[in-house]
Amino acid sequence: MRTVTIVGASLSGLYAARELRAQGYDGRLVIVGDEPHHPYDRPPLSKDFLTGRADETQLALTDTEETTELGAEWILGVRARALDARGRTVLLDGGRTVSTDGVVIATGASARRLPGDTLPGVHTLRTLDDARALREELTRGPCRVVVIGGGFIGAETASSCSSLGHSVTVVEAAPLPLVPQLGAEMAAVCAALHQRGGVDLVTGTGVTGLRGATTVTGVDLTDGRTLPADIVIVGIGATPNTAWLVGSALPLHDGVLCDDGCATALPQVVAVGDVACVGGTRAEHWTSATQQPRSAVTNLLAGRTVETATALPYFWSDQYGARIQFAGRRTDGDTVRVTEGELSDGAPAEGGFLARYERDGRTTAVLAVDRPRPFMRARRELARDAGEERARSAAR
Repeated sequence: MRTVTIVGASLSGLYAARELRAQGYDGRLVIVGDEPHHPYDRPPLSKDFLTGRADETQLALTDTEETTELGAEWILGVRARALDARGRTVLLDGGRTVSTDGVVIATGASARRLPGDTLPGVHTLRTLDDARALREELTRGPCRVVVIGGGFIGAETASSCSSLGHSVTVVEAAPLPLVPQLGAEMAAVCAALHQRGGVDLVTGTGVTGLRGATTVTGVDLTDGRTLPADIVIVGIGATPNTAWLVGSALPLHDGVLCDDGCATALPQVVAVGDVACVGGTRAEHWTSATQQPRSAVTNLLAGRTVETATALPYFWSDQYGARIQFAGRRTDGDTVRVTEGELSDGAPAEGGFLARYERDGRTTAVLAVDRPRPFMRARRELARDAGEERARSAAR
């Protein structure tokens, strides 16, 4: 291949560029990004950046020296419009085309929005520009903040807003936030962190609309209440950025469908990160975005799938001064028990805890709050057991 184009100047896009060079590719490398920024770290946007403890220079994932070493052609602030796999071109806004032999799709995902949420004072938090705008409003003085959605982004943002002295309410439509990830029992434990942080949590209630004329003034709930609001933050998940691929012959369903090695149905086209549905699963986690590119690039350069991306799922979240860490594959029906530390009135006690999810006498996943060292040991055990199981399956 003489030219490889990475569409998405994202975390996974940068890791794919690094892998291409590390694996010996010395041809033309083009990186296209719809934002004007070079790759930056997104997790701090809802935490240290929002509270002012980190600035933009600390978000940067690369520097001038590495950029020079990569030897890539950066096309930033330009959106990809289409992929013509047969003609081997990527079409960009403005009519420009990039001829290419291989493509890495790393376009990530965009924040879901509510109908009519374009009122001033209504924010999503997905990009650096989103975080800039929200941080500016939060520095104008104490205000009433309503966060719609109690997932990780919503909880982290609520925590940050509370630490800045704002009055915060989180609205979650489900009976508890984070049930799909943690299960009901541990979701209840982590939900108690909101109360500990002085944040009101409203669950089992949806949003019917937003109030305001020139700026947002309130949030109408399905139970008939209206929550007064000066700032509203919508954190109801993300949608993979695949619109530009419609008509490309790539199968799309909650992302770009890939095999276990990130290879798509089109030759010399792979996908990584939040946009990739790898082996039937799309994981919006930092570790997936950094680990998938190695296998994807190996398979891209080989022209076929010779390596699979089988990393153990792992994610973390910082909320109200606590670090939540989770690894493994939990399913409904697993039992869960606290094996280290303890709970206090349904919340993590001082010193945190470690819980294990179990099925048929074996550990399937682990959850820790403020227990990093025991968690890392348990995570290594899980990864070792998963590797042994894969080896046994391959030998059958």
